[in-house]
Amino acid sequence: MQAVKKKVDVRYLTKTAVLSVLAFLIMFIEVPMWFAPPFLKVDFSDIPALIGAFALGPMTGVVIELLKNILHIALKGTTTVGVGELANFIVGSIFVCIASIMYYKNKNFKSAIIGLILGTIAMTLVAAIANYLFLLPFYAKFYGTPIESFVEMGAAVNKYVSDVKSLVIFAITPFNILKGIMISVVTIPLYKRISPLLHK
Repeated sequence: MQAVKKKVDVRYLTKTAVLSVLAFLIMFIEVPMWFAPPFLKVDFSDIPALIGAFALGPMTGVVIELLKNILHIALKGTTTVGVGELANFIVGSIFVCIASIMYYKNKNFKSAIIGLILGTIAMTLVAAIANYLFLLPFYAKFYGTPIESFVEMGAAVNKYVSDVKSLVIFAITPFNILKGIMISVVTIPLYKRISPLLHK
């Protein structure tokens, strides 16, 4: 019995580790959005975390989100004393957790879609509040630049941006909605193909 449990644990740890490394590597692929300032780029590193959460449980997704950011700091370094990675972890974990919790209630296509929609909404709301109250002021202070410089970057590509609030509403919010949609669209067909391997 103990040998079987140990075997299961090793398999679980191996799957989680592989998905975490994949998530870390995918972080290097970034896609800029035409309506958002240059510092906002979509990366698809939440996909392995979502797949892991759907197959192995919500907490697995959170662990993958944590490990990918630890790997990012350890191997690539950080330009924000870890704050950017912490924000990535929190926002990604909320997205993954809510999506997979909904899916686990009734494991079917409809539940997955509902979960991904709710996860996208939650991620977008948290990202908007965090950027407005904490992240943008932090980055302005950390880089020794006025917060208006971020507004100017947004205004240069988005005519609706004129201050911090409009930057959040018309750039950061649609950015995260689109990010959630893009990640969801890629995750659904991928999960269908990969899940048999993860359930072995």
